[in-house]
Amino acid sequence: MMNKTTCPQVSSDFKDSFLPPVYILVFIVGLVANGWGLKSLLHNWKKLKIINVFILNLGLTDVLYLLTLPFLVVYYFLKSKWIFGEAFCKITRFCFNVNLYGSIGFLTCISVYRYLAIVHPVKVMGRITITRSVIISVMVWLLVSFQSLPDMFFAKASRNDTEKCFDTTDNAHIEEYLKYTLGWTLTGFCIPFVITLGCYGHMAVVLWTLKRTDKVLKQRSLKLLFILIFLFSVCYIPYHVLRNLNLLARVLTKQRICHKWYNGVYIAHQISRALVCLNSAVNPLVYLHVHEDVPAQLRQQLQQVRQMFNRWFLSNHSRRPLARTVDEL
Repeated sequence: MMNKTTCPQVSSDFKDSFLPPVYILVFIVGLVANGWGLKSLLHNWKKLKIINVFILNLGLTDVLYLLTLPFLVVYYFLKSKWIFGEAFCKITRFCFNVNLYGSIGFLTCISVYRYLAIVHPVKVMGRITITRSVIISVMVWLLVSFQSLPDMFFAKASRNDTEKCFDTTDNAHIEEYLKYTLGWTLTGFCIPFVITLGCYGHMAVVLWTLKRTDKVLKQRSLKLLFILIFLFSVCYIPYHVLRNLNLLARVLTKQRICHKWYNGVYIAHQISRALVCLNSAVNPLVYLHVHEDVPAQLRQQLQQVRQMFNRWFLSNHSRRPLARTVDEL
């Protein structure tokens, strides 16, 4: 249904109650997981060889974003009232974009590296070096920063309410922002997604058809494929689709073209914002599937924690009967 009268305003209360608990959970899990992952990475630095350069940068993008989450939690707890200044608002949104597209970029690099190492090992022998991996990583950072920089020049607060910190921009610049984000989606998401899908699609076929392929390598590569499928299908695809639909709804609302689906798209977009930030907590799973020693190390550490807990429990349990005997005397 459509009309050209004043459109009813979409309620923004949902995000103020929904996003803070998600951000708190992601902040805690993400810091612990990335801290452990980066520690394991440095411990196995020589064994992981060239691919660790991309994984290290992937972890750095996650930590960069996670450190901004406490400020966003405060923002939404205060009912969308930003108290940290306009400059830091733009920096916070910039860190989110760098994390999002940096994660996609480095996951794409990891996918291409795995593809070349498994499908074309002879052709790339000696051509993929640590120096070239560092150069590629620097290029990814520069490209992602270049793509994200224009976002900082868009207004992040409305003229009527300067205490806002929009994740996109105000209604006065919404048409230009929609054009910008459509191009951003194409270059920052769609192209890397097609490359990643092509690499792992071909690699999966090769791994299943070649019987001489190492079984552990096959399982680890396929598990990594499933992790990437999860990241793209749950974290990345819904966010990009719904962000652009929500921006389109705001453009149409500004033109006084009203549809019933606006409120539903807005709520779905807020849910997708929660899902996309999960990538910072899910990315550390990549550490588990690039080298066989890392999962073994995790199992060893978990076993040590379990043994410490058992010793603590048995120690407390053994003291309780003695305490009762003394009391009875």
